[in-house]
Amino acid sequence: MIAEIITIGDEILIGQTIDTNSAWLGEQLSLQGIRLNRIVTISDVPAEIIHAVDESFSRADLVLMTGGLGPTQDDVTKETLAQYFDTTLEMHQEVLEGITAFFTSRGREMLEVNRKQAELPKNADILMNARGTAMGMWFEKNGKVLISMPGVPYEMKGIMRDFGFEKIRNFFHTQPIIHKTVLTQGIGESFLAETISDWETALRNEGMFLAYLPSPGMVKLRISGYAENGNADKIENRIDHYIKELRRRVPEFAFGSDRETIAEVVGNMLQERKQTLALAESCTGGFIAHLVTSIAGSSAHFMGGVVAYSNEAKINLLEVSPDSLASEGAVSEKVVKEMANGARKKFNATFAVATSGVAGPDGGTDEKPVGTVWIALAGPKKTVAKKVIFGKSRSRTITVSALTALNWLRNEIFKSELE
Repeated sequence: MIAEIITIGDEILIGQTIDTNSAWLGEQLSLQGIRLNRIVTISDVPAEIIHAVDESFSRADLVLMTGGLGPTQDDVTKETLAQYFDTTLEMHQEVLEGITAFFTSRGREMLEVNRKQAELPKNADILMNARGTAMGMWFEKNGKVLISMPGVPYEMKGIMRDFGFEKIRNFFHTQPIIHKTVLTQGIGESFLAETISDWETALRNEGMFLAYLPSPGMVKLRISGYAENGNADKIENRIDHYIKELRRRVPEFAFGSDRETIAEVVGNMLQERKQTLALAESCTGGFIAHLVTSIAGSSAHFMGGVVAYSNEAKINLLEVSPDSLASEGAVSEKVVKEMANGARKKFNATFAVATSGVAGPDGGTDEKPVGTVWIALAGPKKTVAKKVIFGKSRSRTITVSALTALNWLRNEIFKSELE
């Protein structure tokens, strides 16, 4: 079956508000085995709403609509849908009592506009909103369904979790789909596809699907299979089998799964081994430290870091040799190694990672073009460095440098146990 999403709000159209609702709904619909065909954003105008619903119903079985259900005059969705589905508004006593209790519990006065939120289309199934005062509404027409929900994300999610998804499953008898995602770093989409070509063919021959989802510094591999006729366990086991085989084939690139981050994976590895990390960042400007400390419990393995942007900071805080800076330049193998060694010594850490580069968009030379980055890794037995070139986008260079450094550390932790 096919679904479409209609988001309502001028604030979305002018870029004042980012539509996060559609991303979440798309993910959740996919898990229900429902294919999302289109997402449309329209203004708070009755004619636009009616036209959008007509268009969506011509293509889709299920239409999910968010926004336009507030108490103010510019929120016209409820009245427009009542007109579209040829019904009238009536006072819903249970909803009125709930709204009254909502304001009373917060010590706030309930205005007439809030009371009017309990006036709802007579022929709609009401999906109660335990988190706000705008209710969800379920409409049916010619075997198709429209669900209207408030645009506030946590209210919309609550309505769908409490009522929406179950009603959808019961009405359409959907077959759920199982998704699992493998996260890779350090290999491009084309090279990865070529490397695992026979693996992918075998997976598809079993009726499963593979999607390549590239982003700066990463490629996600999403493996999917329909759980038909109660065979969810079988499909999940087959997906797990293929994930295990993929990890065996490309262990240097496959670092995690689903919602894991590279910083989380590295942090867990360090903690399991009672090891610690220090950072010396120049071109990444503290971004690696941000990723590391975004993980709860990172204080157990992260000792600290230095953002040594200037040469003076490198000399005074990390004991980088002035002669090295003078002869080799800040963006060099020698200097980045000295940065890593200095950070490891300063924080008494098991490992230290250092970065120095030309993030751009200016400052490059023929010898060191924009996007050139040196990354160093200092460990108990050796200090090593490598040069990478990531292109002319400053933000991309910073992001990819951080991910590359952390994945390199992950691989070195494994290797250090074998040496």
